[in-house]
Amino acid sequence: MKATEFDKKFDAGEDISDTIDWTQARRPNDQPKRVNVDFPAWVVSSLDKQARHLGVTRQSLIKLWIAEKLQQTPETPPKATR
Repeated sequence: MKATEFDKKFDAGEDISDTIDWTQARRPNDQPKRVNVDFPAWVVSSLDKQARHLGVTRQSLIKLWIAEKLQQTPETPPKATR
């Protein structure tokens, strides 16, 4: 199927899911990247308490809170690296 035909079907609200190879679908910039952050013991204790209260892991809570904060913050362009 040509892209123009695909676009017309999509714009018309037709179901185009059978024309997509979902096994090849990827989200850009969604690959995990490990970072290490050192927190004071009281912060870790507070995070663990809140995580238990919400029934999630510490890591999930940190990811959620950081993602929420980033969504509230206007995006700034990345600085050039040399």
